[in-house]
Amino acid sequence: MNSKPSPQCEDWASVYSDSFAILEAMYKRVLLKLSGEQLQGQYDGGFDAERAAWIADEIKKVQGAEIIVMIGGGNYARGAQLAGGGVQRVTADNIGMLATVMNALALQDVFNANGLEARALTNIKADQVADQFTHRRALSHLEKGRVVIVAGGIGRPYLTTDTAAVSLALELQCDVIMKATKVDGVYDSDPSTNPSAQKLQHVTLREAVENPDIKVMDKAAIALAEDHGQSIVVFELLQPDNIAKVVAGETVGTTISAHQG
Repeated sequence: MNSKPSPQCEDWASVYSDSFAILEAMYKRVLLKLSGEQLQGQYDGGFDAERAAWIADEIKKVQGAEIIVMIGGGNYARGAQLAGGGVQRVTADNIGMLATVMNALALQDVFNANGLEARALTNIKADQVADQFTHRRALSHLEKGRVVIVAGGIGRPYLTTDTAAVSLALELQCDVIMKATKVDGVYDSDPSTNPSAQKLQHVTLREAVENPDIKVMDKAAIALAEDHGQSIVVFELLQPDNIAKVVAGETVGTTISAHQG
């Protein structure tokens, strides 16, 4: 015979289902890759503070994990698109790196204003506005429980922020790279043009490098991850609780790793 649960049990069940903050992290240090477009939110470009505050609230649901954010700059400028018409590729890429610094500064302020302690570091020299990234400085902030936001890509032209994210994850010995996207994982073809596209729950790093239809990250980034066995989880950013679910080891999105799951 089933008995009615006590009010205390009902309250606990509600907390458990509504908040993933109580779940212990499976991963202890993660790198969250955010694109610039994700920060423009409701606008056609620029920075949406409401979207940034929402992301801060999602990160606050995570307990027991250190978080590094690698930020893109496409909401302001993309180096590859700026090049041409007299603008050299190196100059265009430098402009793109400056765009990531703008995002990191704004994101840092919004995170701190919303009770999520964060520090922005940059891989390009911009001492007047942000601290230079160093390995020791990043680790010091992580040890103090701060989110570390890294701007400036890898600090050199011709390399994307995806490649910079993989390099940074390897340097800081992150357990996983969390690649935030607009879709809920990796598909065998473009779901926006092919209604029959099938979502893949797991893909090997080798398959992600070789399959031209997998375009969730640039191939140089995935190849670097493959060389070092760095796992990647591709997930939908704007689904509530997804960040906490990924950190807790829940099955979310698509996992790209060295071996078939």
